[in-house]
Amino acid sequence: MKLYTTKVAPNPRRVHIFLAEKGIEVDCVEIDLGKSENLNADFVAINPLGRVPVLELDDGTAIAESVAICRYFEEGQPEPPLFGTDATDKAVVEMWNRRMESEILGNVSMCFRHCHTYWEGRIPQVAEFGELCRKNVLERMAWLDGELADREFIAGDRFTVADITAFTGITLGRIPKIRIGEELSNLQRWYDAVGARPSAA
Repeated sequence: MKLYTTKVAPNPRRVHIFLAEKGIEVDCVEIDLGKSENLNADFVAINPLGRVPVLELDDGTAIAESVAICRYFEEGQPEPPLFGTDATDKAVVEMWNRRMESEILGNVSMCFRHCHTYWEGRIPQVAEFGELCRKNVLERMAWLDGELADREFIAGDRFTVADITAFTGITLGRIPKIRIGEELSNLQRWYDAVGARPSAA
């Protein structure tokens, strides 16, 4: 199998952190987004949406979307359990991962896409929408700081895929200048702890 990726991009990075936590190594094919290699005919034949990451299995099956790829590896190697253990735990992890996708990573991504010069000429940009997303994510980070007051990680006392999603979102925020406020000590403590994990290197 091979993983088509762009290691600096947030969604591929989610997969790389996940694989590192599992101790899984996969052959990687780097796709240069700056040169629009994701729009080449050969790559579009693998993923018609022209996005990374994509996991291509030995039988030719192509699995796109970072969470779908992570779930594939979770099924094959359930330890450590990054998507939860029993039914309740899996549901709680799913809930928090979806929240981190929509409230943190999603808002940061839209701010980046609509407010940063990298995207000029690549997509139609609506600066007002990007700034609304900036406001949204700053509010959500304050909310998340309160949630982290009484637990170590996003979904409880164990590191999960929800932490990976939130970490990649907040890290991406550096580009459009979204920072953890000095008053958000719980969130900063969590971010520093996740960033110190070998998988985040």
